[in-house]
Amino acid sequence: MYLVAIAWIYVVLMMAIAEATSSGGTLLGALVTFALYGLLPLAIVMYLMGTPMRARARKAAEAAARDDMAAISAPDPSRPAPPSAP
Repeated sequence: MYLVAIAWIYVVLMMAIAEATSSGGTLLGALVTFALYGLLPLAIVMYLMGTPMRARARKAAEAAARDDMAAISAPDPSRPAPPSAP
């Protein structure tokens, strides 16, 4: 996943450099090219590709919290039971 992102940023960086150094290009055009062809689409794609990983992490955190609550509410077998009232 990260290899594709690095390659895409490299290609867009080369496009921006070509825009900035061409005779009809400007630095503003290069920045717009880098932002609109590189950063914005890459951020959206990386967010969408990371969704399953975030969902797994959320489920694992919820399961850990559930296990912690179960451990807190369960009686401790090593502790003796309180005496019953007569």
